[in-house]
Amino acid sequence: MTCLDTLPPPPLAESCIVVLETKRLVLRAPQLVDGKAVAALANDRRVAENTARIPHPYRLADAETWIGGANAEPDTRTYLITLSDDTIIGSCSLGIDDGPVADVGYWLGTRHWGKGYATEAVRALIDHAFTDLGHKALQSSVRVTNPDSRRVLEKCGFQWTGVGLCRIRALGSSVPVDRFRLERGIWTALKSWGPVKRVA
Repeated sequence: MTCLDTLPPPPLAESCIVVLETKRLVLRAPQLVDGKAVAALANDRRVAENTARIPHPYRLADAETWIGGANAEPDTRTYLITLSDDTIIGSCSLGIDDGPVADVGYWLGTRHWGKGYATEAVRALIDHAFTDLGHKALQSSVRVTNPDSRRVLEKCGFQWTGVGLCRIRALGSSVPVDRFRLERGIWTALKSWGPVKRVA
């Protein structure tokens, strides 16, 4: 029995999302009961200023709205990143925003920074995208002022493709971002981080 067995049954959209398990983490669909924990983590200016869509301040209503719309689109996979005891530490997603290449996004609550959790979660998402979902390439972007997030992408095999602009909701303006891309062939050649367990 896992900690997931104690959760209430998820709505239909959530039940279609495969649970991903790594050595230290479980990636699962968000549920409305997670709202308070998500709001507590996301209501930090340092988190909001490094993501495109998180407003600041971030309230319980924002979390509930986000959870209610998560995984509503067929080409989107939104996960909560949790520890094995179901402690929520952040979120990651895979979705089609612009063009045919899926975007990888992620954030962690600040007290969980610097522990390798983001890299572990992104690697699980990449494996799922290429192995189960059939993607040929992935893309992501990080603020040029966020070297730690850049290192996450580089450790996962992403290659820098240039600089662009991204609108940051919490700032109400656009900022420079480094853009990255990962091809399936590069992932195949570099993959050495171990298997991800999928829970149906």
